[in-house]
Amino acid sequence: MPKVFIANDHAGLALKQNLAAYLEGKGYEVEDLGAYAPDPEDDYPDFVTPCARRVAEEPGSFGILIGGSGQGEAMAANRVKGARAAVFYGEPAQQQTDADGTSLGMIASVREHNDANLLSLGARFLLEDTARTAVDAFLSTPFSGGERHRRRLAKF
Repeated sequence: MPKVFIANDHAGLALKQNLAAYLEGKGYEVEDLGAYAPDPEDDYPDFVTPCARRVAEEPGSFGILIGGSGQGEAMAANRVKGARAAVFYGEPAQQQTDADGTSLGMIASVREHNDANLLSLGARFLLEDTARTAVDAFLSTPFSGGERHRRRLAKF
């Protein structure tokens, strides 16, 4: 199983603790990079940037970022070379249909097409069960490795 780095701000603390225990129970090696206390004065880049660096430095690993919205966390993470963070709030009303007719949900799309290696979750928008389902899908969906997807990623 891949190693999972996990980081949060104060708003994501409870969901992070829940997800970390859930993943450890499934046999994943989880490294918690903070925050460790519900301090409303913390700054999410202080936690998510080191997480993104670790994921970028350790091929095959994944990161889970959790904040109030997940948006700022993804923005900070995506400034790290090699980090590809996607935000998830829940499945959209319809699935994506590729040019070849394949239908994909949001998580499958960001993993198969974009080789996303960090998933950013908005704790204020997700129920724990939805977050668990998203993390399961994220960690179990492989990158397709298709030529057009590799070509696009090389342009990053």
